[in-house]
Amino acid sequence: MSSPLKAAFIFVAPGGDPKQHRNWVLTEGVELLAVAVSNYAQAAELAKDLVENEGIAAIELCGGFGAAGTAMVAAAVDVPVGVVRFDVHPGLNNVSGDTLFG
Repeated sequence: MSSPLKAAFIFVAPGGDPKQHRNWVLTEGVELLAVAVSNYAQAAELAKDLVENEGIAAIELCGGFGAAGTAMVAAAVDVPVGVVRFDVHPGLNNVSGDTLFG
């Protein structure tokens, strides 16, 4: 049996603190780390750290990440980066993260 995929789900939320707001979900096929960040720059730094130090092999970003935020995170790592898409995000007062952080 092969090792499970280690992946991360990074979501942007007001006051998100990646040191405090994180949790693992462990299944037979995937070990998923969900982590909150408060902005795009923090997400890019976190992604780099997770790949280098936690063995994360894939990253998915929440719908709060617009095209600019997704590009910033993808440029920071050498693993696949996917994104859930909302043009306007209900958790960010119905705007894209690009409007807030881009």
